[in-house]
Amino acid sequence: MEEVKTVRVRFAPSPTGHTHLASGRTALYNYLFARQTGGKFILRIEDTDQKRYVPGAEKELIDSLHWLGIDWDEGPDVGGPNGPYYQTHRKDIYQEYAGKLIESGHAYYCFCSSERLKKLHEEQKSRNEKNTHYDGLCRRIDPSEAQRRVTAGESHVVRFKVPAVGSVTAHDLLRGDITVDYSALDDTIIVRSDGLALYHLAAMVDDQIMGITHVIRGSEWISTFPLHVLIIRAFGWQEPQWVHLSVFRKPDGKGKMSKRDVSQALMDGYSIFIKDLEGLGYIPEGVVNWIALMGWSYDDHTEFFTMKDLIEKFNLEHLNPSPAAINFTKFDYFNRVQILNLTRDDLAHRLEPYITSAGYQFDKDILYRAIPIIRERLVTLDDIIPVAGFLFKNDVTLNPQDLVGDKLTPIESAKISRETYQILSALPEINKEVAEPPMRELVERLGLKAGQVFGIVRVAVTGQKDSPPLFESMEIIGKYKVLDRIQTAAEILEKM
Repeated sequence: MEEVKTVRVRFAPSPTGHTHLASGRTALYNYLFARQTGGKFILRIEDTDQKRYVPGAEKELIDSLHWLGIDWDEGPDVGGPNGPYYQTHRKDIYQEYAGKLIESGHAYYCFCSSERLKKLHEEQKSRNEKNTHYDGLCRRIDPSEAQRRVTAGESHVVRFKVPAVGSVTAHDLLRGDITVDYSALDDTIIVRSDGLALYHLAAMVDDQIMGITHVIRGSEWISTFPLHVLIIRAFGWQEPQWVHLSVFRKPDGKGKMSKRDVSQALMDGYSIFIKDLEGLGYIPEGVVNWIALMGWSYDDHTEFFTMKDLIEKFNLEHLNPSPAAINFTKFDYFNRVQILNLTRDDLAHRLEPYITSAGYQFDKDILYRAIPIIRERLVTLDDIIPVAGFLFKNDVTLNPQDLVGDKLTPIESAKISRETYQILSALPEINKEVAEPPMRELVERLGLKAGQVFGIVRVAVTGQKDSPPLFESMEIIGKYKVLDRIQTAAEILEKM
């Protein structure tokens, strides 16, 4: 009976820029699979491309993953038995394994200058060759001669030797068998002239040393998938299980867009960065719920998932290779549902920075009392200001035209404001139970609709045509502040 290996997966990003949403999804799927199977999740920094290295990118990456609720068992910040977890710190390891490929005849030293390679490329393009590739000049050099030139200090790279005839077939758990003719592949450089290995060699060596059992990564690696398979087989290693995830598809413009048109607010060429989402009021639970379902589904109807749910229910079999549509309306929906799932204390804690950063007077007691009547109106956390900012101000800014009741004149609206003031000032307190009955009696006595009267009061008290429930809002604002705002509204109307 074959021994069942403990699942070991890795997320291996390059610190070359901001952390994209697609990278977050890749990390999430690896994390979920590790936690669901009782395996290990490893974070590894693929920093061999030093020309594109961006200072601060690694910190942003780690902060973004932590914000999403993802942690790891081994990595640059937590350590582990397979460190170091930076490719640039593993140069000697890659040199050793590159030497083994050369000794076995699967790789060779190449001494071609950049000028020769550029000329070769231009000549191939002029002949309209479909695939420009290295012509294999240096693979014909006798190995002993090549070694002599290396020892003499001649500049060189190491290329992987792709077989001349035939094809390679490898299995992807999501896409089935993938077959590529050798003629479509190139003798790719695996070690640069500075001695630093390229990703193709480094990642495969690291996966072997770190015991990676499943490689779950983006579809952009499909084109180099055959090369990676050939490198692994050249060493005689057992391949990991391969999973190349679906690609993100740009929105097609059909249907209603997000309330804040995230396509403009977050994207530069449809590149969505995780760091921007928190600033726009999205919560990690909403992001995780959204991206988990862009390429995976549990069944044909379940949409709400906590991280705990996902760890319990995630599996590779339900991944979908079809392009995953970026649906911003769905994003807002998931975020709203996840906000509804937060405890009152948790939601209050998360809302506080959005109130203070907007320059409003934060009052924890007011916010705590307000949450039951505003929670369902919050799509994102920054909605707290347009929805209920009036609760955290001494005065509200009133638009005179908005104070005029439907089908009423300013004078009639002013009279309603004055009568409302008299009714509310006579009450011992203002709340729904005490204030609503006499206000509805006023509506009947005036022969008007409730919306006409309450609309005037709503704007006067909140400064908004649309607000949380009126009487509940007035109770939170407090009697004296409510009366002061109604008095101000009446004076404005009388001057119109």
